[in-house]
This record gives sequence, structure tokens and C-alpha cells, in this order.
Amino acid sequence: MSQSPVRYKRHRFPSFVIAHAVWLYFRFPLSLRLVEEMLLERGIDVSYESIRCWAKKFGPVYARRLRRKAPNPTDVWHLDEVVVTIGGRKHWLWRAVDQDGYVLDEIVQVRRNTKAAKRLLIRLMSKQGGVPKRIVTDKLGSYGAARRQIMPAVEHRSHKGLNNRAENSHLPLRKRERVMQRFRSAGALHRLRALAHWKGMAGIAA
Repeated sequence: MSQSPVRYKRHRFPSFVIAHAVWLYFRFPLSLRLVEEMLLERGIDVSYESIRCWAKKFGPVYARRLRRKAPNPTDVWHLDEVVVTIGGRKHWLWRAVDQDGYVLDEIVQVRRNTKAAKRLLIRLMSKQGGVPKRIVTDKLGSYGAARRQIMPAVEHRSHKGLNNRAENSHLPLRKRERVMQRFRSAGALHRLRALAHWKGMAGIAA
């Protein structure tokens, strides 16, 4: 099924400028003002406030257009969780990536326990339309307990050194968190994580 085009009606700048500005902001740990300066170096005079509006409006649209193909039954899911501070309170960002490093799903929760791990696995099974060949996690016992309840036939490898794909997927988030000096709201985190692993620009401005 073909994707509907992104609408740029009533925007003064062409689509490729908007797409490039949003990509710079989400792909690298840059502030809005730094993106503004980088565009100015290329002769594009746009305010950081416009870039902020573009990121808010087009970021989720671009992310949806870049979603990966249908799941493969031989997929390996790498699961990991990382602490994030939102509005001064500690939360946990649970994330799943496949063997190629593509983000399959992620969810922010206030707990780091079996119930939270089960919620992630259930969401993954629903979105992916089935179970993987294998899951790989760190040594957190909640993953094993959740796996035994939700997908007992699936192989589970639990080892810190095997889970680099999932752990590395958190790096763009950490860089942006330092630039923003923590997340002030869940909405800010949601907009960022939607594009934290944006690796290309092909076709997004079509």
C-alpha cells in the first residue's frame, strides 16, 4: 500500500529544506539554535522557532514513513531498558530492536519489573504479528519471568555482552537528553524517541 505524501501547503520553505532541518535536529545532539546557524551557513535564513514547529509537526510523520518492512519470522529481538527523567521524576524507557538495529517498539513506564516487561512483550507481539525466533536481554530477571508467561517456547539469551544492539540504540537519546538538560514533559520525550534512530532521508519529502 502506497503512502500518502507529506503536505507542505502554506509553508514558505521547500520540502527538502524542512526535511533536512528536522533530520539535523533529531539525528544529532544539536539545539534548535545550532540547527539555525548551520542552515544559515548554507544561505538558508530560518528562525529556530520555525525549526521547532517543523520538528513538532513533521517529525512523527517522517518517522511513520520510515518504519521497516513487515516482520520476519527469523527475527531476533534485543530488549533493554534505560532510566530517563521527565519533569524531575524517574521513568524507564523500555525498547526493542531487531538484529539489524531497527527499533521495533518502545514504551515509557514508571516501573522496572515483570509487569512492565510483560507489557512490552505483549505490545511487541501485537505489533509484529507473532513471536521472534529468539530474544536477547541483559541480566534483569524480569525479562525471563515475563518471557516464561508470555512466550515460553521462545529462546531467551540473557547476557550483558550480547545486548549491544539494544544498548547502543539509547545513545542518541542520551545525547539529546544532555543537550536539553533533561526532559520537561513526556511529550518532548515522545517526539524525540520517534526519530532518535532516523538513519536516512530517502523519500521522506516526497
